[in-house]
Amino acid sequence: MSDPALFEKIALWSQVAGAVAFAIVLVLLFRRFLIPAVDANERARNAELINAETRRDQLRAEAEKARAAISDAERDAQNIQARAHADAQSERESLLAEVQSEGERLLRNAEGELQRARFTARDRLRIEFIEKALAKARAEAAGRLDDDANERLVNETVETLVRGAADA
Repeated sequence: MSDPALFEKIALWSQVAGAVAFAIVLVLLFRRFLIPAVDANERARNAELINAETRRDQLRAEAEKARAAISDAERDAQNIQARAHADAQSERESLLAEVQSEGERLLRNAEGELQRARFTARDRLRIEFIEKALAKARAEAAGRLDDDANERLVNETVETLVRGAADA
């Protein structure tokens, strides 16, 4: 039994068996520890990607809502500006009409007052002329006129005054 070839064959087969056992243990360890770790890492990465995509979608939705809110605010601002412009124009037209009406009323009042002032001034002037004419006529008539001429002058003066009042 001491054949050296036998020992060499046993040594060779023991190395083969050791290599096979090592390979089996290596495969078992690989399947037991490395594959679950890789799977767990892959699931964690996938979960992170899903979370990142969810956050990205939420941010996009919020950005779109913000854009819509800005668009609404701009439209509201334009509507407010248009309404303010229309209100200002309407108020301006109303004030202009009121001021024009008031101006026309004041002008009519002033024209009426001017007409009354003219009549008053004309009447005063007539009265003054009449008083001066009477005073002068009395002064001159006393020396130059007799009663018949005096009566004739008074009648002519009254007729002139009546015609002047009718012309006015």
